[in-house]
Amino acid sequence: QVQLWESGGGSVEAGGSLRLSCAPSRDTYRANCLGWFRQAPGKEREGIAILDTYLHEVDYRDPVKGRFTIFEDPTKNMVYLRINNLQPDDTAMYFCAARSKLGCSWRDNGYTYWGQGTLVAVSS
Repeated sequence: QVQLWESGGGSVEAGGSLRLSCAPSRDTYRANCLGWFRQAPGKEREGIAILDTYLHEVDYRDPVKGRFTIFEDPTKNMVYLRINNLQPDDTAMYFCAARSKLGCSWRDNGYTYWGQGTLVAVSS
């Protein structure tokens, strides 16, 4: 069993930036796909950024394109989400997820391991 640990959330003003980090509890675990999801109050959890570690490809949902960047540091077995120009609509709990199967998915049931989440709150 692998647990993921997120960090880096916080309270920021609109226009600010954050970098979220995610690490597995087991250093030897290597995911084939890593994803960042978020769940805003009263809404369903949605995928926002995915990284295929095998193909070295990334993809983003439209609301975050150009502002969010997902990247990894394989030497540290970490995945990050850089968020720029934060807006109040970005307020949510952010989760990282890992998928052992080849290929990525936008569906949260496509991921095996999850973190507990890190809260991002953006004030106007």
